[in-house]
Amino acid sequence: MTTKDKQSTETALVTIDIIERKIYVVREQKVMLDSDLAALYGVETKVFNQAVGRNLQRFPEDFRFQVTEEEFESLRSQIVTSKKGRGGRRYLPYVFTEQGVAMLSSVLNSERAVQVNIGIMRAFVNMRKMFLSNEEVSRKIAEMENKLGGHDEHFKKVFTAIRLLMNPPDKSDKEIGFIQKGKEKK
Repeated sequence: MTTKDKQSTETALVTIDIIERKIYVVREQKVMLDSDLAALYGVETKVFNQAVGRNLQRFPEDFRFQVTEEEFESLRSQIVTSKKGRGGRRYLPYVFTEQGVAMLSSVLNSERAVQVNIGIMRAFVNMRKMFLSNEEVSRKIAEMENKLGGHDEHFKKVFTAIRLLMNPPDKSDKEIGFIQKGKEKK
């Protein structure tokens, strides 16, 4: 396998689905962690941040920012990173907004970087379309409910069911599994 074939195969493995799972919300913005971006681009986080550091004028605060300790703890619970002093990060990570990721294309200039950037941009667009589509459906349901909801009790039940399907209740408090007889929960 030639080097170019190997790069094509590696790039093909970076799907939009994988990228979408690496997009988080911090400060009400969709962002990606520096370590996730480095992994996607196939470089070490340190090397990635050094490249960005040599081009800081391209990354204002609304393109890239360092998370606070509280934000990092929230992210850590979502992505299961190791604690300080145990081989994990020794500093708070940087996150990149969609505009910051787009700016990376001017800093990282390999074939893989170009392909990964295209995938990331498509993932952000897909997420935006999904969000807008959900808002549009909610708006249309509200309009129908206003027109028809007062006429029939059955319509109210249908609208309630549709809302539950669109926004299911959080079930994270439910326990999963079983308790063996004679054993107590801890």
